[in-house]
Amino acid sequence: MPRHSRRRPMLSTRKGTFDPEDKSRVKHSRIGVWDLYEEVTPRLGLVGWPTFQPLLDVIENLPYIWRMLVDVTSIRECNILLVAYLCIELILSLLPALSLWYSGQLLHIVQTAVEHRTVDKSLLFRVATGRFLCSLATRVLRYTKQPRLDLPTFDDPKVQRQLESSFPQSSRSSIAWDTVTMIFHITSTAIQLVSQLSVLIGVLNDQQDGPLLAMLSFAEALFQRSAIREPFFHRGVWAATTPDLDYIRNEGLKRVVHDPEHRKEITAGGMWPYLLQQYKLGVERLKDRAGDFWAAAATTRINDRLGILSLLQDPFKELPQIVFTLRAIQYPASIPISLASLNLITQTTQSFTLTLWSLFSETDSFADKVLSVRRLYEVTEIRNRVSDGAEPFPEDTASLNLGISIEFRNVSFKYPGSHEWALRNVSFKIERGQLCVMVGANGSGKSTVLKLIARLYDPAEGEILVDGREVRQLRLADLRRVTSVLFQDYTHFPLSIADNIGLGAPVAPHATNMEYIQEAARLGGASAFVEKLPEQYETYLERPVKDYYSGLPEGTTSVFGRVVDYGTVKRVMEGNARSPGRGVSGGQAQRIALSRTFMRSVVGDHENGDSGIGLLLFDEPSASLDPTAEHDLFERLRKLRGNKTMVFSSHRFGNLTRHADVILFMNDSVIVEEGTHEALIEKGGEYAKLWMMQAKAFL
Repeated sequence: MPRHSRRRPMLSTRKGTFDPEDKSRVKHSRIGVWDLYEEVTPRLGLVGWPTFQPLLDVIENLPYIWRMLVDVTSIRECNILLVAYLCIELILSLLPALSLWYSGQLLHIVQTAVEHRTVDKSLLFRVATGRFLCSLATRVLRYTKQPRLDLPTFDDPKVQRQLESSFPQSSRSSIAWDTVTMIFHITSTAIQLVSQLSVLIGVLNDQQDGPLLAMLSFAEALFQRSAIREPFFHRGVWAATTPDLDYIRNEGLKRVVHDPEHRKEITAGGMWPYLLQQYKLGVERLKDRAGDFWAAAATTRINDRLGILSLLQDPFKELPQIVFTLRAIQYPASIPISLASLNLITQTTQSFTLTLWSLFSETDSFADKVLSVRRLYEVTEIRNRVSDGAEPFPEDTASLNLGISIEFRNVSFKYPGSHEWALRNVSFKIERGQLCVMVGANGSGKSTVLKLIARLYDPAEGEILVDGREVRQLRLADLRRVTSVLFQDYTHFPLSIADNIGLGAPVAPHATNMEYIQEAARLGGASAFVEKLPEQYETYLERPVKDYYSGLPEGTTSVFGRVVDYGTVKRVMEGNARSPGRGVSGGQAQRIALSRTFMRSVVGDHENGDSGIGLLLFDEPSASLDPTAEHDLFERLRKLRGNKTMVFSSHRFGNLTRHADVILFMNDSVIVEEGTHEALIEKGGEYAKLWMMQAKAFL
């Protein structure tokens, strides 16, 4: 069961007049990994109305439901819990009919007492006790099943990697778990209806005007469609945050995998196995403490409402009927039998009607869940356009020290959904260990060349050779393991700076080695500003877990005429919470991205004496850097490269072009000129003109 501590108000020792800064006005509650801060105000109610939806989708999509059940039951840890949950649901479905039968027996005892002036006291005691225990068992079993709705088992990454790739991370619970429990509950409700109906028919047949009274009660129940639901906390000023680092990091990992903007770096960097491993470790540490704020709050509401009086609430509702029965036994001639019959028939018919209404409502909601399950499996059946190769690479690991050769042969490419050529008939060759600089205006095709080398896409025409072998034949994991990439449109993950850098070498335990991370930050030029931050490498650039606030805009007037002010709640909350995400400048963000690129080389040098990298790809790495930082970066890149192959793209003609073994000048998706810096200047073509144009700015 989730561990939720008791609610504990933050008391103040100050006395006297009202003080708006008094912390006693703020009640602090612990809900799973969440801290809830509430300004003490009266509670309000909520009104909900059932809705109806077509049922055709349920029948049409039943094959997807069966497929999901097979997948869920394949997780061994789930089976015992599912069986236990199903047993509880089945017992709950039969209890109403059993309770109805006991009610009929009580009425029969009354009739016998009136007609024959005798009472079977033993039977009366057994029936009354059975009726009481049915109500008590119903209350206890409903409580037993509720806190386990958000089982960590259903957050197993085997299922979650499908759910999170198809549905928003803001979803408050698992599609699989919601659907399974809804199936169980609908089945339970249907059994409850059948059992109630069978008992109800027997009761009605024994009573005069029973069918008529049942019809009247049924008609009356149709107009009673609203129900009052208590909120788990009041609707005034409140805020919620979580300081739990494990939960924050796991939510960040889920967003890393989910957000499309990160897909490119995850794929090219081979980060998926490490991310999956870290998510599993986080789930193991969190156990049953993890949970969305709303789900945890709903569970807390159930726990708060449970107590001795709460357990006896339903049984006590039956006391009037028991007292009435005893009165009828004591004075059988004074109580008309019809009054008892009316009471029983009205109650049982209304109960049956509400159960039927609940079944309709749940079936309508189930139709929406079925559509979600169908979309889930349709997404998983989409095949990758970039198919994996079968040949290992490289054949000789030692050859990586000499770099990797790259050759394009008449390559043309269009981005998916585009009708424009991003590359047209491009051919060039970069020998092992060469430094290649691609220059040209933005949109000329430089970034596209790097993406094709990293095999994020396959060309529409032509072929790409890596060390003389067709790139499509090579294993993707092998190719990406020996390649280090920094894209122009890089992203930062919603994790700490340490994690952002460590993911450059997504293998445990290297990715969390602070010595390696700090060295990579130094090479990337990020260490200077990171170490000045209050939380240094534990700083989150973007906090993946948001704080929650009540829906009353600050400055407006509340229900009780007071101006809404979050000041007190925020001050108390911020004193106990972790700092929010911190924004950085474009140059600082680029330094962090560079540090991530250096991370793999740092790990290789320390662990093997060799980085294990043969190809370095840098797409506009100095775009946001000042001239000094750009010069320092170029020097570090030259030293880091050694004899490895490096491909560097830029729209600026920097100092690195003077040292390039080959320069590819691109314009309008084609290579216009190719050669060394000196050869291209001497040629006096487009490269030379742009070089002179940029050089004049510094003269």
